[in-house]
Amino acid sequence: MQWIVLIAMILILLVLIARVRASLMIWTVGIALTLIALPLTGLFGYGLTTGLWVCFLLILAPLHVDKLRLRWLTEPLFHHMKKALPSMSETERSALEAGSIWWDAELFQGNPDWEKLLNTPPPALTDEETAFLKGPVETLCGMLDDWEITHKFNDLSPEVWDFIKSNKFFGMIIPKAYGGLGFSAYAHSQVIQKIASRSVTATVTVMVPNSLGPAELLLSYGTKKQKDHFLPKLATGEEVPCFALTGPDAGSDAGALPDNGIVCKGEYQGKEVLGFCVNWEKRYITLGPVATMLGLAFHAYDPDHLLGEVDDLGITCALVPTGTKGVKIGRRHNPLNSAFQNGPNSGKDVFVPFDWVIGGEAEIGNGWRMLVERLAVGRGISLPSMSCGGSKLASYTTGAYARIRKQFRLPIGKFEGVEEAMARMGGLTYMMDSARMLTLSALDQGERPSVVTAIVKYYLTEGMRQVSNDAMDVHGGRGICLGPSNYLGRLYQSVPVGITVEGANILTRSMIIFGQGAMRCHPFVMREMHALAGEDEEASLKQFDSLLLEHMAYVMGNVARSFVYGLSGAYMAPSPVSGRGAKEISRYYRQLARFSASFAAIADVSLLLLGGALKRKESLSGRFSDVLGYMYLCSSVLKRYEDAGRPEGELPFVHWSCQHALYQIQEALHGIIRHFPVKLIRWEIRVWAFPLGRHLNPPSDELGHQITKIMMQPDKERSALVDGIYLPEDSTDMTGRLEYALRLTLEADVIEARLKKSGRVFHPSMTYEQWLKELFADEIVSKDEMALLKKAHQAVRSAIMVDDFPTKKARK
Repeated sequence: MQWIVLIAMILILLVLIARVRASLMIWTVGIALTLIALPLTGLFGYGLTTGLWVCFLLILAPLHVDKLRLRWLTEPLFHHMKKALPSMSETERSALEAGSIWWDAELFQGNPDWEKLLNTPPPALTDEETAFLKGPVETLCGMLDDWEITHKFNDLSPEVWDFIKSNKFFGMIIPKAYGGLGFSAYAHSQVIQKIASRSVTATVTVMVPNSLGPAELLLSYGTKKQKDHFLPKLATGEEVPCFALTGPDAGSDAGALPDNGIVCKGEYQGKEVLGFCVNWEKRYITLGPVATMLGLAFHAYDPDHLLGEVDDLGITCALVPTGTKGVKIGRRHNPLNSAFQNGPNSGKDVFVPFDWVIGGEAEIGNGWRMLVERLAVGRGISLPSMSCGGSKLASYTTGAYARIRKQFRLPIGKFEGVEEAMARMGGLTYMMDSARMLTLSALDQGERPSVVTAIVKYYLTEGMRQVSNDAMDVHGGRGICLGPSNYLGRLYQSVPVGITVEGANILTRSMIIFGQGAMRCHPFVMREMHALAGEDEEASLKQFDSLLLEHMAYVMGNVARSFVYGLSGAYMAPSPVSGRGAKEISRYYRQLARFSASFAAIADVSLLLLGGALKRKESLSGRFSDVLGYMYLCSSVLKRYEDAGRPEGELPFVHWSCQHALYQIQEALHGIIRHFPVKLIRWEIRVWAFPLGRHLNPPSDELGHQITKIMMQPDKERSALVDGIYLPEDSTDMTGRLEYALRLTLEADVIEARLKKSGRVFHPSMTYEQWLKELFADEIVSKDEMALLKKAHQAVRSAIMVDDFPTKKARK
């Protein structure tokens, strides 16, 4: 018994030291005390104890002797890393330094401060924003007929275009001082989400001017003159903007941008001024075919040195009126039959005066920094909001359809195979919306978390892909037959559009999330890189040595937390919650703390052993991204549950989301260890990452059953899941008729259950109406009950029917 107590005390000592992020000296003292205590347990022999002391005296103790440490560790490591430091393009450097770090850094560094998360104010709407959602947004959604948009106009109707412009939908991010709406990020997101539940075309049309584009760039970098001139016109739709970055020869690799502008003199407003002679070829430009104002990215050069001695000025952004001589607006692309305006454009010897450069002459060459900094905001709002809107629509309609559609006299939602798909839909939708709201909270608090926005862009668009696939599986033929009554087809078709834009998902996962996270979120890497790049070697070496001591203590703390938390099944990890309902969810906080420590420790081992080569290990980097991404998603679910006051009805979604996320984290860490390039180190990582093995499982079938049941009942839990989307009450609307049928079906269920118990079930040997008349004649149902059954039957028929069209005769 004595040795058990002693070992427990040793473990507690290690945890306490680890939790306070102790210095290397404290770690050294703590380990020395542990070595002194080990023989008292009786479990360690003299030989093993002596060996441990030798290791301690040869490895750890000398680190505190400055001359020894500098000569044998710091200097060799400094020179090795200085040589091994990978070259970094200006494009990569700008991307890495863009935005800010926030909760992502807490998760990355292995010891998350839960109070920082829980004290973040939840997003909220002003009265004005609420009125806009209930007024113009609701009206707009009612005007949208997606079948008409895609098959009659191949565009929004003229009335819809006018309504969007006159109600300043293009000016949500533009301050009121410039004639815009001045909405918060949360209100902006709520607008996009609601429209997304109605029409992809309308969503993209409204989304783009409020995302990465001229207005966003002008607000942050434009001159006063540019803001005063352009922003009021952009807010009212007098100017329709687009932004042209991608071309045939350069997509994600913006550093290879072939579009160029040469500094020259030209005539502007009757005067000879300096500007650029610009040539470009762009494609995939949303709103390009109808734009009046073209935001343009090009590579600027000054071969004649009209501005100075530098030839290559860098990527530059400018605003070019589309009516300018030499500008050619091409024809339209057809992005998976979505009708939003998208197409190529080009320019031949277009003169762009410096007044058109965003920010004027002072901002020449800063275009890429502008783009990545603003992308750190925009991609956290637009596509995540569209993904949540689409996923909520799919969950809402699938729940209703699965309840009213029967096979073998049973609602299809009660079949376990269907339950599995629906549980995944409901759980993912809840988790996605939680991440959206947490990210919006950060943005509205002034944060610009580039890693977080990359996470939500990737995992929410991928979530929408899974949810839409599951929705189509459950609907079957009802989902695949396009027509005026189809509410899923266009969503399903357009999913890859969100996957590919604002950073293609494969690139985002395999290179950006962890690559940027390792540089920005790590407490030492960027500072160590700056030390290595210093010109004064003596000062740089001294700075590097100081950072190295802190870094070693940081790694030791993470390894210790990972091992002890893992060994205790995460019970020794901290949880910030207590009181009513806390017991059920505190384990998720503890598991996240445990995995955060494991992730941080493994990340450091990878950076140390692989160095610059890690940049090319994209599969490994992708698994690190999965760990960081799912830690963020899981913590956002816990934050949402706390903000909502721990509603008991949402617990199935909380459990499913957290268990799903934690299982994905566990498997991603296992994948990192299994595929780690340095084979000799794999077993050591496994010991402190999974000392008791992998024991977490995916969500249970019973949990899935609870979620499916909620999705098929029109109650407050289902309403909370799909909150924020367009829910028409019109029983003739394509989604309204589905909800109308669901409510009548549930009312009729009581009567049908009674009939089934008495053996009087409907048989196809007669019509449904004949069966009802027979029941009435036999006085088994009343007149009102017969009317309800008939009404429900007709409503279900109307909801499940698909569209058909005249047959076109084959040509002879």
